[in-house]
Amino acid sequence: MASRYARYALAAAALAATAGCFDEPTPASKTVPEGARVYLQDKGLKDLSAHAGALKPELVDYVNLDRNALEAFPSELAALKGLKWLRLNGNRLSSLPDLSSLAALRRIYLRANRFTAVPEALKDLPSLTDVDLSLNPLSEVPQWLVDKKGLENVSLSETRVSKLPDDLSGWKTLTSLQLGGLKMSAEEMARIRAALPKVAIVF
Repeated sequence: MASRYARYALAAAALAATAGCFDEPTPASKTVPEGARVYLQDKGLKDLSAHAGALKPELVDYVNLDRNALEAFPSELAALKGLKWLRLNGNRLSSLPDLSSLAALRRIYLRANRFTAVPEALKDLPSLTDVDLSLNPLSEVPQWLVDKKGLENVSLSETRVSKLPDDLSGWKTLTSLQLGGLKMSAEEMARIRAALPKVAIVF
């Protein structure tokens, strides 16, 4: 019975630690310049041709394109050199182009798209800390994602992943890992916990 309560306590602590990792930013205040945050969610957009004027390359640091009808990554985003936070949840994306121009991008949220593999374009984002790939039909986690420096929060929940790479030592800066809803064996979960003792993990 005690071990059951211990597991509950551990799960609750992990949930608390990961809460807010993939939420909206704090409300804009006087310190956030007008036009720095662009909200284009829930508009049925297939491209950004009608909204290009709102994307000022020298100003924009946050773009929300959640729940649209995007099948291709909007080329207009590549010009946003100061972009730090990009939300593309709930679209129809299955691949990403070269993103090396987005050197300042820290957070990219790709939840509920059509990715069957972790997009290799993420390799070229030197400032990346947060990646959400949950609710995508991907089944494998490449070693390079584990070895990528600087990652802090990763979500792979509700995917087809059943096993992580054998060597998890590269996740030195990781603080939270979301693996909810996966068909993962008890042995694999135990291995992951043992390899990442300081990471808040949600199974």
